[in-house]
Amino acid sequence: MRVGLGRNFGWLWSAYAVSTYGTWIAFGAFPLIAVRVLDSSAFAVSLLEAAGLAVAAIVAFSLGPWVEHRAKRPVMIAMDLIRFAAMASVPVAYVLGSLSYGQLLVVSVVSGTASIAFAAASGAYLKFLVRGEQLLVANGRFEGTNWVATAAGPPLGGALIGLLGPVVTIMADAFSYLLSALGVLRIRGGDVAAPRERLTRLSGADLLDGWRFILRDPVLKGLFLNSVLVGGLIMATAPLLAVLLLGQYHFPAWQYGLAFGIPAVGGFVGARLSARLVTRYGRHRVMTSTGWLRSFFPLGLAFIHPGIPGLVTVILVEGLLITCMGIFNPIYATERLQRTPANHTARILSTWSAAGKLLQAALMVVWGILATLTSPLAAITTSGVLLLATPLLLPRRMHCRVPEPAAAAEDVPVA
Repeated sequence: MRVGLGRNFGWLWSAYAVSTYGTWIAFGAFPLIAVRVLDSSAFAVSLLEAAGLAVAAIVAFSLGPWVEHRAKRPVMIAMDLIRFAAMASVPVAYVLGSLSYGQLLVVSVVSGTASIAFAAASGAYLKFLVRGEQLLVANGRFEGTNWVATAAGPPLGGALIGLLGPVVTIMADAFSYLLSALGVLRIRGGDVAAPRERLTRLSGADLLDGWRFILRDPVLKGLFLNSVLVGGLIMATAPLLAVLLLGQYHFPAWQYGLAFGIPAVGGFVGARLSARLVTRYGRHRVMTSTGWLRSFFPLGLAFIHPGIPGLVTVILVEGLLITCMGIFNPIYATERLQRTPANHTARILSTWSAAGKLLQAALMVVWGILATLTSPLAAITTSGVLLLATPLLLPRRMHCRVPEPAAAAEDVPVA
């Protein structure tokens, strides 16, 4: 039975969907432009990815308090317009013959920072828009959309790149943010912002408030440490898998796309099953079991071999991993929102996202060095072994939920 979440949620979901599809259609376009148009080295391409993540994450730490005290819809619209302008500058500069590596780096930082701010504002607004257990259904729909876009976007983007070049896919990504802004603009009704007691500039206490709240709640702390470590260790191996499969094992590009496109379907299936499994077995049991499984399956990548057996291994391992993530992610996202007071939601989400991206950037560099000293397969195996310990960080119990503060005391509804 399909649960109706209202027209306003539908517009928020549509905005998320169109920008997510745009992002995945343009997946890999920046490295391709850096290599083929700007003749950048392998180190420069790696730096483009890692530096963009790291700088965006550092800047984003100050955005949480800023977002918290403002109406969320205008923030989302502003961040979409910033992302549109940043991404659109790339094809404009290309046509004018002035595109540079420095511009790609700046665009990566600006769009990454705006994405973190948008995610913080949209998460806080989702908590205002959807209440109670319907949050799990809403998060499941976002998760399912993400995995469908992951499966369909790169093949479509690859076809567009083959026909029209990588700059066109970046323009498509830019317009997706414009459409997202129009979707958010269509939302009607109230908004929410946490008031300041005094109109002062941001202080160090404001910037650390998200950290303090996460570390003070045992459940949030466990979920935070688990999620950022799992995400960091998995993402650290992504460039190495590309080197291993495309470089050492000489997989054709279509097989490489297939190896990561088919498993993404498992994420959609997992997201659709998430709420049903929670209803039948309970939130904590489902989250714990899938949390363990998603940390176990990546070790299977240690057994990749050249040829069709290797392709089948990657598809099976990634399929099982992503299915578990599709079940786990909506549950943990719902638990995080429900344990967070409304007047702290944006800063906690921005802190969470920024910390995760900063760790991903650091681990990408470390694992790149490790792969250089050993081999890509050895570095991937090391990540798989370390992932086995991460479920120990998951909370053993999730009762004693933080009570939701009254809206009148904590939030100011904005018309």
